[in-house]
Amino acid sequence: MTVTENWVLTKLRRGESTVGSWLSVGSPYLAQVMARCGFDWLVVDTEHGTVSYPDMVLSIQVLLPGPAVPIVRVPANDPVWIKRALDVGALGVLVPMVMNREEAQRAASWARFPPVGSRSAGGWLAGLWHGDDYFTASASQTLVAVQIEHEEAVAKADEIASVDGVDVVFIGPNDLAASMSLLGTNFRDNVRWKDAVQRVLEVSHSHGKACGIQCSDFEEAFQRLEQGFRFVAVSSDARLLYSLVRPLALRLKEKALSVRKPSASS
Repeated sequence: MTVTENWVLTKLRRGESTVGSWLSVGSPYLAQVMARCGFDWLVVDTEHGTVSYPDMVLSIQVLLPGPAVPIVRVPANDPVWIKRALDVGALGVLVPMVMNREEAQRAASWARFPPVGSRSAGGWLAGLWHGDDYFTASASQTLVAVQIEHEEAVAKADEIASVDGVDVVFIGPNDLAASMSLLGTNFRDNVRWKDAVQRVLEVSHSHGKACGIQCSDFEEAFQRLEQGFRFVAVSSDARLLYSLVRPLALRLKEKALSVRKPSASS
């Protein structure tokens, strides 16, 4: 049995674009629903979501047989969190708040076994899912995405994107805006923010790396794909559910108020 192909990585290496979303609720049932919506990959968010470790494990397990590649956003750039996500079958990690070359190198190393990296070789569940040669062959199929989400990291984007083993340079729009003191504003229209995003995109391309970004809605996602982003995330399970259901529920309530009440004699 040969190691599982990470077909998202295969597409990225061919220069193709991929799309995904966030799993922030921690529901394996909802993870299955999202997986069948057509996304290439789904990120189980253990940094900001309500996802516990058991939730993460179950979400990965229900995603593995399906069409969407499971990736985990770990809480921090830490070898323990990275190996715990990969040891239970995740095919990639998204590492938050990477600020420089050294931090990017650590993330890439901690996600892969020696001699390629320095990941601890323990556990057996990932091998059960991904093949008997998992320990020796998984390095080439493990996606490592690092997040640039601070103005200081933008200044070092060139050195971050140059690191071997980093597959995706991913922009965290909200924290980037926070580092510029732009929270609470329409920061996506701010020239400084837009210039920072464009710089990360161009630098990533110059090193042959896919660039990703989190989008607030599908309209922005279409625009980012046109702009050249190749790892595009749209909203999250909870936000999509809210944005789709709430307008319909409000319309239904308006209709309920507008209908004539039945008379007492009817």
